[in-house]
Amino acid sequence: MVVLFSPNASLSPPPTLFFNPRGNHNLSPQMHTSLPGWIIKSRLQSSILCITKDGLDRMITLQCGLFSVRNGCLPKLRKYTIGLQKAVRCSENLKNHVSVLFVQLIVGMVLVTTVSVAVSRTPSYALTEENLLFLEAWRTIDRAYVDKTFNGQSWFRYRENALRTEPMNTRQETYNAIRKMLATLNDPFTRFLEPEKFKSLRSGTQGSLTGVGLSIGYPTGADGSPGGLMVISASPGGPANKAGILSGDVILKIGDTTTGSMGIYDAAERLQGPEGSEVELTIQSGSEIKHLSLTREKISLNPVQARLCEVPGLGRENFRVGYIKLTSFNQNASGAVRQAIETLRRNNVNAFVLDLRDNSGGLFPEGIEIAKIWLEKGVIVYICDSQGVRDIYDTDGSNAVAATEPLAVLVNKGTASASEILAGALKDNKRAVLFGEPTYGKGKIQSVFELSDGSGLVVTVARYETPAHTDIDKVGVIPDHPLPASFPKDPVSDCQLNRVELFSR
Repeated sequence: MVVLFSPNASLSPPPTLFFNPRGNHNLSPQMHTSLPGWIIKSRLQSSILCITKDGLDRMITLQCGLFSVRNGCLPKLRKYTIGLQKAVRCSENLKNHVSVLFVQLIVGMVLVTTVSVAVSRTPSYALTEENLLFLEAWRTIDRAYVDKTFNGQSWFRYRENALRTEPMNTRQETYNAIRKMLATLNDPFTRFLEPEKFKSLRSGTQGSLTGVGLSIGYPTGADGSPGGLMVISASPGGPANKAGILSGDVILKIGDTTTGSMGIYDAAERLQGPEGSEVELTIQSGSEIKHLSLTREKISLNPVQARLCEVPGLGRENFRVGYIKLTSFNQNASGAVRQAIETLRRNNVNAFVLDLRDNSGGLFPEGIEIAKIWLEKGVIVYICDSQGVRDIYDTDGSNAVAATEPLAVLVNKGTASASEILAGALKDNKRAVLFGEPTYGKGKIQSVFELSDGSGLVVTVARYETPAHTDIDKVGVIPDHPLPASFPKDPVSDCQLNRVELFSR
């Protein structure tokens, strides 16, 4: 049954009900002209609006062709009973017909919309396999990159222009197009890796690589530092470490190529190579220029060195310190730290020293897991994007192994990335006292994405803040105290730790 009424009409006249017992689903001219307005389709168990002369709304419920009366108005409708019963059958037909038409209309609209969207988002030409690889890289950046302004450009417009103008006839041309796209972000930490280099990156986080054992970065200060790349750290026992290269030294040349405009990842590739091959380096250490020839070796990235140190105590017993040197955050790091703590615990240590000096970072999740080892509870790090905090990493103490013993953490300007996250968490939660010098200051996080052909993208996905909401990018974590001058450079071999200065607090 269809009831027509005008929302602006007077409520005084009795209602006019229209039925079409012949099953003609076209509305009569009277229905269009006498009561223009809204059309209400009443289902089988819905209500019919009955407007009486006294201006009150009355409701009559239609149930299987019968009327149940609410507040009267049956006399006025009695003469319509037979018509209504016929109308019910007609209404069912009309309902089915209208429902089919409605569904057809909606499906048609969806199809039109879908086709319209597909046409608007797909180039008018056929996409090649090379185009699809480029689009895969573009979508990865679109989803993951931290800066949603994409360095102030229209990311969609760049995609369309690149598909029209960039040559992508060979795989190498596609790689060049991807590199050119990433260059527009002006972010040295977001880069493209060809399959072999991507595989090498993975091996570096899994335990070993072949090279000279250097972690490098860009100079962070405007203090007149020479142009080039800065040494963040030299792996203990590696070729660079044996040659006397120190954190803070500057690499001026690799072979015959100057590093003034060289990217850190291009430099890293030049430093790596076959085991036994040689590489020439020009290094500036302070005011001294060194020319060194280093032989590449397989660098074992065992991330932890540990030793029990006995320090003369103030009483009759010596003070037992568990010294742990953490050199990198590869996939073995958290397990190795946990094992070292448990071994030292069996020797009844009184305190721990965690040495993060010259640790250039590594896998972010390992940094989080190592923080949980030391913390009873608290925030570890805030992950932020351009809109503010988007995620919080914290711990409830369920993974804590050494949350109570006194803890001193050692840092320097070679402490970077995941090391800074760990140091900041331990400092801000007042779990440890930091000794040393301000850290490197890398306050951004990268994630690694593999593309379908085995190449990969390293993408800056977020910046981070310490639990005290300190942004350390280009500033670093500031230690509580300088490191005592008497502290040994290599506590693994020299356990003359200064108990009073490190643990008196």
